[in-house]
Amino acid sequence: MNTDLGLLGLLQLVSPALPIGAFAWSQGLESAFELGWVHDEASLGAWLAGVLDDGLARLELPVLARQHAAWQAQDGALLYQWNAWLLANRETRELVEEDVQLGTALVRLLKGLDMLPAHGLMAQPAYVTMFAYTAQARGVAARQAMLGFGWAWLENQLAVACKALPLGQSAAQRLIEQLRPRLVAAIDDAERWEDNDLGPALPGLALASAWHETQYSRLFRS
Repeated sequence: MNTDLGLLGLLQLVSPALPIGAFAWSQGLESAFELGWVHDEASLGAWLAGVLDDGLARLELPVLARQHAAWQAQDGALLYQWNAWLLANRETRELVEEDVQLGTALVRLLKGLDMLPAHGLMAQPAYVTMFAYTAQARGVAARQAMLGFGWAWLENQLAVACKALPLGQSAAQRLIEQLRPRLVAAIDDAERWEDNDLGPALPGLALASAWHETQYSRLFRS
């Protein structure tokens, strides 16, 4: 992070108040509640730790770093390549829709702020792609952008749990304390993976997300 304005820009980007609709998506967590896989503080902590280690550390976070560098280098071909690769790794319709709709919402917001990139904007930008662009445009270093992205994901998942489970705010804060070191470790891992090491290993999340599409009663869109 080079400037105070960069830090403030990152805080704005990861704020729950950012008007892109992230609160409407649970990434399969609501289905895990319905199935009984996640039912209390301990099982939620285990679920989130697994998604961090085998999901974010091998997909969103390393791709964010690569997209950050591609935006900085103005490498349109590399941006398209990683955007397409990211969407190809979304294993259900809902997960693809979440990524594309959040990315599109961030594009709309950036347009209103007169911050759209002059080049490299693809037809279906993933959320990670646009997050990387916004962070890079505001002078936020790649590692700090990864920390911000991971933090926003963790806060959103805990907000989902507080709405759908009998989980209080104190329990959510305990989980944050438990998982903060895990998030830093996930970013350390993401920084050392080579391209051929990438790819999520989350069969349970994929199944939960697929079953969510036909779940009778739902609060969230994924």
